[in-house]
Amino acid sequence: MAQSNLKDFKLAVIIPCLNEAAAIGQVVKDFRQALPEAVVYVFDNDSEDETQAEATRAGALVRKVSARGKGNVVRRMFADIEADIYLMADGDATYDASAAPGLIEMLVREQLDMVVGCRVEDSAAAYRAGHALGNRLFNRFLSLLFARPCRDIFSGYRAFTKRFVKSFPAQSTGFETETELTVHALELNMPIGYYDTRYGARPEGSASKLNTYRDGLRILLTMLRLFRIERPFAFFSLIGSLLALVAVGLSVPLLLTYLDTGLVPRFPTAILATGLMLLAALSVFSGLVLDTVAHGRREVKMLAYLAISAISI
Repeated sequence: MAQSNLKDFKLAVIIPCLNEAAAIGQVVKDFRQALPEAVVYVFDNDSEDETQAEATRAGALVRKVSARGKGNVVRRMFADIEADIYLMADGDATYDASAAPGLIEMLVREQLDMVVGCRVEDSAAAYRAGHALGNRLFNRFLSLLFARPCRDIFSGYRAFTKRFVKSFPAQSTGFETETELTVHALELNMPIGYYDTRYGARPEGSASKLNTYRDGLRILLTMLRLFRIERPFAFFSLIGSLLALVAVGLSVPLLLTYLDTGLVPRFPTAILATGLMLLAALSVFSGLVLDTVAHGRREVKMLAYLAISAISI
């Protein structure tokens, strides 16, 4: 698909940002140059610097979101903007705007619902210490939970179809929103693509809002919460299996003693083992019930997804 054919679609570049006066002007100019057919929106998360003024000066349509947190901004962006194709990028000038047509071309050509811009850093300063390792570990963890390979789940550079955006039930408030975006696609078995793109260091005067340990913990808890909600039978069966193993481990010595002497010398241990086995059974049955509920929720989300027409080549 030639870049000139992008005029056949209503394109929206949506940029969430907070205190990015040092970078946002250049970001807007770069995306306006890369995608002249698109409307560039900047959603300012109640910045305390000149972010809004710089974005407006560069030619973006600026909207304000008072509730702090990237997830809150993403929810507003998806709700307020109407387009055929959405391109989301951060406002810190770390993503390569010239790759935007490539992401959209892949989205349309391969009839995908989301294309993730996978970051290939071109500077040692692009990632803070530990972020690259943490990214790989979380990617593998989410791939294991949902039995489907994932790449760069924390990338803020993504292209979406309208049917993805308008069927996305945004719940997160912070940086865990990227994880939620990926899980939404995995849950409905949407077609996803990955596009390698240059990832650079922030310009001078721009600082990351991500707290390595606090936000890392929030992301991990979000993954576990989503796993519990979307795969309840697997989640509660795992808990039930662990409880059952502990119960068996406690009961085996009691059984051997009973077979040898006909007595149960540690009666409280026997009660504990019995209680743990009952809890294990209850956990499995709870998973079965909740799995039925989750299946119904997925059907509702799929109906919302299918209610919107796919983009056509």
